Amino acid sequence: MYATQAVTQLVPLAKELDENKVTPGVLGFIVFAVMACAVWLLMKSMNRHMGKVDFKETPADVTEPTKAPAGGPTT
Repeated sequence: MYATQAVTQLVPLAKELDENKVTPGVLGFIVFAVMACAVWLLMKSMNRHMGKVDFKETPADVTEPTKAPAGGPTT
């Protein structure tokens, strides 16, 4: 399909659009941009906090014997 044929077929479609149709416009873009910035800042903060987490487990104290639960049977 040639570009001129595509243009001639799309021009009548453009005339059929309702001019009173509600669109997001500038306000929708601003809200979307603010939400995108908020998500970016949250991801950045989460990455910083996850970097502070120490994943190394401390070894259990071997010298301390395990105790039976209080009030339980001692058989």
